[in-house]
This record gives sequence, structure tokens and C-alpha cells, in this order.
Amino acid sequence: MALIVQKFGGTSVGSIERIRNVASRVAKWRAAGHRLVVVPSAMAGETNRLLGLAALLHEHPDPRELDVVASTGEQVTVGLLAMALLALGVKAKSYTGWQVRVLTDSAFTRARITKIDEVRLRQDLENGCVAVVAGFQGVDAEGSITTLGRGGSDTSAVALAAALGADECQIYTDVDGVYTTDPRIVPEARRLHTVTFEEMLEMAGAGSKVLQIRSVEFAGKYKVPTRVLSSLTDPKIPVEEEGSSGTLITFEEDPHMAMEQAVVSGVAAQKDEAKITVHAVPDRPGIAYAILGPIADAGINVDVIVQNVSHDGMTDLSFTIGRADMPRAMKMLNDQVKPAIKCKEVTGDDRMAKVSIVGLAMRSHSGIAAKMFRTLAEEGINIEMISTSEIKISVVVDEKHADLAVRVLHKAFELEQQ
Repeated sequence: MALIVQKFGGTSVGSIERIRNVASRVAKWRAAGHRLVVVPSAMAGETNRLLGLAALLHEHPDPRELDVVASTGEQVTVGLLAMALLALGVKAKSYTGWQVRVLTDSAFTRARITKIDEVRLRQDLENGCVAVVAGFQGVDAEGSITTLGRGGSDTSAVALAAALGADECQIYTDVDGVYTTDPRIVPEARRLHTVTFEEMLEMAGAGSKVLQIRSVEFAGKYKVPTRVLSSLTDPKIPVEEEGSSGTLITFEEDPHMAMEQAVVSGVAAQKDEAKITVHAVPDRPGIAYAILGPIADAGINVDVIVQNVSHDGMTDLSFTIGRADMPRAMKMLNDQVKPAIKCKEVTGDDRMAKVSIVGLAMRSHSGIAAKMFRTLAEEGINIEMISTSEIKISVVVDEKHADLAVRVLHKAFELEQQ
């Protein structure tokens, strides 16, 4: 009898009928003898509605009070799902994040989990009860409600699975697994049966939207086997069939991790990128910190960084950030950094995209970067920046070329092949 944490996204619980379907699916797993903790998100669109109400009252709502409002969406869902389970004759009890005591820091709207008190959940599980726990939320040391940021329910589920020592964390979503790339861009994209945490982490960071990146980090850190499944299938599918479907995110040393031994496992694109270049800055120690330090202090994440060759003691430094952060970053650089370092000018382009190839086998194969660059060159796609890791190569290109780049790279590395 396995201990399983099941997470259902907003689309999966987007209506009363869908909540009933989730309850039927959970009841099926419980009837098969498994112990279950279920983590639902708010109903689709509900969090946006709540944040919209707050915005009507204040352009910049107080973060603590915003979390009080935003957390109510999941509270409604856990109550409704527990009711649906009880109506099916399944023992169930709902909990908010602060009732379980999902302890977090006090970074409102983007809190991080520090500890989970799982005692009450273990008691419920021992008594044959399904615990329905609100995702996306917790409580800080002062007793204030906190939320984990967008996609936080994935993180909640994986964190609960880690705290409970669950056999598997199942993430139910509106897709049936992790694909070699976005099937909407490449219809021939193939679903992966297994993928390593390292590859999934790189793919999530490169733009794959299947899993929230923090949840993948958590799963990898605590070695929680995680499976991506579709909630849109028939809830009456036999447990044995459903439990082996989707994509299992596991460890490199797993004997089942054949990974089809493709050199490249997937292609991902991040289309909301912006590139900023600080021109003619003094080429001296500390200049990168002088530019990027204030950006980091403002909570803006920097991705790809390139510093050009020095000429006459001057150089250019370029970096990418999220498109939504560009106006704030440009103002900060022009108002604060430019006068301090006496650079020539600051320019920006918010029509950029990052296209990445990911593969664990890239560690031991040469020529991958050359093949990637040749493929893009043959299509006339100009590369503006390059970033690499052991198992990922990313290029920054004009956004208008992003989909084409994904398609030609997917074909060049024969990812449609089994």
C-alpha cells in the first residue's frame, strides 16, 4: 500500500463537474488500498479574479493583505473536494496550509517553505482518511498567511511528499506528460516516458511550462519520484494503467532510466525575454557587480550574461531579464547605475526569446553546439547571445524566430523518433 501525494491544477478543478471527476479518481486510488494526500489548486481563473479585486482598491496592495486574499481560492477548493469525496463514501478531511503548519519565511507573495509539521496528516492517513491540503500557501513564524507565488501548488505537493516520505508525487495537469517540445509548435513532438530531474530542471528553466521550476528543485533535492499525468482522461481508468502512464521524473542512476539514450532530450523556448546592453563601461574589477548588484537587489532575475572583449579600457555588458521587468530595470540603470559608472548609454530590446536544447547525454558527446548553431544558421536565424551548462545550450534570438528555431532543432536532433 503506497503513500501517494496527488496534485490537481486549476483546470482540473475548474468546475463542480471536474471536482466530482477528481473525487472519483481519488476514490479509485483509495479503493486500491493506497494512502492519499490530495493538493488542489484554486479553481481556474479564481486567483486572477481575487488579485483583480485587490488591484481595484490599491495599485500596489500591501503584500501581507494580498496573501490573505489570494489564499482563499485554495480554501474553497479543498472544502468542495472534501465534500465530493464524502459524498462518495470516502473518509476525507480538508486543511488549509496554516492548519497543517506549512511553515514559510515572511516573503509575502513569494514565500519559501522552511518546514512542514506533518503529524496531523500522518494521523489521518493511519485512520484511513484522505487528507485534502490547500496548495500555494503556508504560514510564517508570526502566524501570518503567506503564499508561494505562481505555480506554488506544485511546490506544496512535492514538499508534502518529501515531508511524508511518499512513494510518489503525482502532478495531474491538462497535458499527459512531458514532451520533447511544445506539441502546439511541433505536432510530431513525442511524450517522454522518463526524464531525469536534472533535465526537467533545465527544461523548466528554459521555458517548459509543464512543472513549476521550484517544485522540480524541491523534488530533486529530496529525491521525490514525481510523475506528470493528465487529469482529462477517464477517471475510471484502472489504477495499474494510470500509475504507469504519463512521464516519470526520476534519477540518473535509476535502472529504468534508459531515456531512449537520445543525445538531446528536448527543446524549449522562453518567449518573454528582454535584452539590456550597457555600452562603453570601464573594464575594471567590480564593474559587473556595479551593474548587476542593484538589479539583484530589486528582485529582478538575470539570466544570460555576456561581457564583450575590452577595447581601450572599455567594454559592453549585455544580459537578459524577464520582459515584464524591463521598464523597471531600464529606469534603474539610467537613473542610478549610468551616472555612477559613467557608461556611454543603456539600450534594451524586449522582443527576444531564449531557445534551449537539453540532454543528459550531452555531457559525453561532442559537436552538439556546432550542430545547433549550423542548423540555426541554415535558416538565417541570428544568435545574439549564448549560454551553456553541462546538459543545456541556450541561445537568445529575435522572438519572431523562436517557433522556427524550435521546429528546426527538433527535426535536426530527430526528437520525433522513438
